[in-house]
Amino acid sequence: MADYRPPLRDVNYVLEHLVDLDGLCGLPEFSGLDADTIKGVLEENARFVAEVIAPLNRIGDTVGSVFEPATNTVRTPDGFIDAYRQYVDAGWGGVPFPEVYDGGGFPWLVGIVMQEFISSANMAFSMAPLLTQGAIDLLMHHGNEEQKEKYLKRMVTGEWTGTMNLTEPQAGSDVGAVRTKAVPHGDGTYRITGTKIYISFGEHDMVENIVHLVLARTPDAPAGTKGISCFIVPKYLVNDDGSLGARNDVKVVSIEHKMGIKASPTCVMSFGEDDGAIGYLIGEENRGMSYMFTMMNNARLSVGLEGLSLAERAYQDALQYSQERRQGRAPGAPAGEMSLIINLPDVRRMLLTMRSIIDALRAIIYVNAHALDMAAHHPDADVRQRNQELVELLIPVSKGFGTDMGIEATSLAIQVYGGMGYIEESGVPQHYRDARITSIYEGTNGIQAMDLVGRKLPMRGGGVMDDYLTQIGSLVARLDAAGSEFAGMRDRIDESLACVRNTVMWLTEHGIADVRNALAGATPFLRMFGLLVGARYLADSALAAKVDINAGVGDTEYLNARITVARFYCDNLLPGVLGLESAVTAGFEDIYAISNETL
Repeated sequence: MADYRPPLRDVNYVLEHLVDLDGLCGLPEFSGLDADTIKGVLEENARFVAEVIAPLNRIGDTVGSVFEPATNTVRTPDGFIDAYRQYVDAGWGGVPFPEVYDGGGFPWLVGIVMQEFISSANMAFSMAPLLTQGAIDLLMHHGNEEQKEKYLKRMVTGEWTGTMNLTEPQAGSDVGAVRTKAVPHGDGTYRITGTKIYISFGEHDMVENIVHLVLARTPDAPAGTKGISCFIVPKYLVNDDGSLGARNDVKVVSIEHKMGIKASPTCVMSFGEDDGAIGYLIGEENRGMSYMFTMMNNARLSVGLEGLSLAERAYQDALQYSQERRQGRAPGAPAGEMSLIINLPDVRRMLLTMRSIIDALRAIIYVNAHALDMAAHHPDADVRQRNQELVELLIPVSKGFGTDMGIEATSLAIQVYGGMGYIEESGVPQHYRDARITSIYEGTNGIQAMDLVGRKLPMRGGGVMDDYLTQIGSLVARLDAAGSEFAGMRDRIDESLACVRNTVMWLTEHGIADVRNALAGATPFLRMFGLLVGARYLADSALAAKVDINAGVGDTEYLNARITVARFYCDNLLPGVLGLESAVTAGFEDIYAISNETL
């Protein structure tokens, strides 16, 4: 298994060519920053993650976190406490948050790049700061000033971690089925009782306090999602002077024995077994779901990023193995000699497939993060609106397509290893096992597909999607003008664009007639649209590389490789768009034609 090497050159290429980093630094919110400062911070973060966090990945998988019932605690693997202390001391968790809360005041895009590094290095470890970021996001937008003063700063610094308590045994994706109760106590607090499951880092030993955000129902609340409220339920109560008080009535019942990310304790949490856990209402009663959706885009983008991160880590391992392992004889190799498997055509195909997936995902996700920053901070309302529309359109692609392709890439890494890829000691199966949860997190990918066709296609009367596809049409014209080197890329994108336009029309027409038509074709449509979006940004990347080559700027070999990877993607992956058209437009009849008993 290779040591993790943060892909700074690839990251910087996207920051320089596919997002407007200088324009981002020119916004009033980030006026004290410049591109060189950002790259310097990322370089130092990459060094820290590679040296401190990455070496713990293996022990995290083999040892995992352990529940100790006698003390009602969860013990993380050796090294995790010290690594997390160093993470906090360095201030990494606060970099993308406002300075008023002791953050670094950097764009969210910078935080996303750092998330890529830490998720590649050690996804299980990364879950603690990732869940904390979601809790911070919600509190920043909806907490009152007292709550922000009491909790936010120590969450931003990472001294305390946060959790999101949504899921219950009977309420998974259907959050409206939540039964946890919140009863007013007459002093401004509530008593919380209920059970939550699948709570990542719900209990652990890396920090002294954990701030749980809990969805619950108050008495006489409306049924479904309209009757859900959100509460702060800290592990330890916090005194007015900021010191820790008594232990709250919150307990971990058990931790799950999972397929992957074994060092991230996935807890069953019990609230209020004794006198009721003390909770503090965030905002207004019955607004909990709307508050949760505030942080949903960021959370889904971060999960999509996990697909990219694990694909990158698996690719690095597979590439190194292919450069060391000798097996068989490559075409043209001397007789009697075994070749390095990197010279075998099928292995090279797999490696290029992985690399093209990674380059496409990194571009999609960074563009999505850049749009989040622009939508939040640009002074022009029209620019903010256009970027928010782009955010909404790309989020299901970043999350759904990103995690699906991440799983496929980690599976390919196992195939590159051959038989050794099926052996745990090689290390590469961990990446696949860790990646498998990502298509389930933050709304399953089926939900992302339904979101794309049900909510995103109709935005602005279909105008948002139409604008995006028109931009791809302009890209086709630029590829045509770039010469014969880009002719194949141009043709593949052009025919895929026409296919996507046709399916959008079909989904719009037939989905209105019967929503089951749209829902039946949603998942294959998410895949085909994701493939086209990836091709768009890889083609942009290739055109930018050609400009640099012609100008004599940069490493010519590396720039030519960017063009080759884009061409490979368009020749080998993008044709999948055409093959998916019939799956999108097949309708729902066959899905329901077989009875439940016969199925």
